[in-house]
Amino acid sequence: MDYALTTRWNAGRHVAGEAMLEEILELGFTRVELGYDLRADLVAGVERMVRSGAVCVDSVHNFCPLPVGAPQGSPELYPFTSPDPRVRAAAVRHTKTTIRFAASVAARVVVVHAGGVDMTRRTRDLVALAERGETGNPAYEKIKLNLQTARDQRAPQHVAWLRQGLEQLLPVLDETGVVLALELLPWWETVPSEVEMEALMQYFHSPRVRCWYDVGHGQIRENLLQIRQDRWLPRLAPSLVGMHLHDVRPPAHDHLMPPRGMVDFDRLRPFAAAPGILRVLEPSPDEPAEDIREGLAYLQRIWSG
Repeated sequence: MDYALTTRWNAGRHVAGEAMLEEILELGFTRVELGYDLRADLVAGVERMVRSGAVCVDSVHNFCPLPVGAPQGSPELYPFTSPDPRVRAAAVRHTKTTIRFAASVAARVVVVHAGGVDMTRRTRDLVALAERGETGNPAYEKIKLNLQTARDQRAPQHVAWLRQGLEQLLPVLDETGVVLALELLPWWETVPSEVEMEALMQYFHSPRVRCWYDVGHGQIRENLLQIRQDRWLPRLAPSLVGMHLHDVRPPAHDHLMPPRGMVDFDRLRPFAAAPGILRVLEPSPDEPAEDIREGLAYLQRIWSG
């Protein structure tokens, strides 16, 4: 199996694209995902490295390169689900730029955070209760019920806005041959949920619009009693094009390198090993290089053969 490493890990420490990628190559990778904080001044070096054959770009994380004028990189700079039509138009416009950039560096996939539901955010309250070992108690269940009720009322409109935005992107996806992959995010308020993802995949029924599964996010959702991964992964597997790989210290501290958390990577092997799946290690920027090297070796060992 091939593995990539996201430049989200080290882009902030470099002023030249070549040096950023060479640091990743030294860890044993030959493939990368270009992260959402890739600055314009790093792009020329990345393009030279790609043209030389020194590195392959598997995926690009929206919005990339960092849009001019943006204060910092964020995958949710312009949510597709925003109530503001100007923000939704910006999401489409800047995603088209990312898609064309991805095609220019021969990346197969653009990974996208769609946004969320316009509602009071209470997932952090659930995390705080879970950290105290109070998962499932009456206070926890009350917050969860309130979250679900509010989300059920408001989410359909946000999903409709997302669907409209994706429809506007289909021509440029067809033109470039790039795949847009919606990432499943960890919080109750985010869009799409697993149910909504399945419905979107059925609606588009297109090889250009697929699902991206983040292993850490899935574990957090399971820890917070939102889903069971063993139920949802098989249902989403036909639509999967890639996975972010990182570990989780319960209940919700993620972007660690395996095996320093609770994720059962052995259970995930059938999905990660499926033909055509991109596998991207996604450590936090402060993860030590040695932990990344060990995490890669660990996955190669348990998923080999």
